[in-house]
Amino acid sequence: MSTSGPGRQGPNRMLDEFARMMTDAAGAAQGVRREVETVFRAQGERFLNQMDLVQREEFEAVRDMAAKARMENEVLKKRLDDLEARVPSAKPKAG
Repeated sequence: MSTSGPGRQGPNRMLDEFARMMTDAAGAAQGVRREVETVFRAQGERFLNQMDLVQREEFEAVRDMAAKARMENEVLKKRLDDLEARVPSAKPKAG
């Protein structure tokens, strides 16, 4: 009994074609998924830009600048208090 007869060639060829068709369909579905993600991301970015929200990097930069300014203010306040303590006439008069 030979397995390469004409009866075996037909079903194998059909299975190969079916497998190829399924692979193509899976590739097409993946391409559609990527396209939908791209469109969705673009729409989301456009929506967020219209809301005039700040970027995370910008927010963190401003937050760091504010923290640094607060620390500098504390240093300057202490320095001013020390100077005022040395010169009694330099203290502001309560009013």
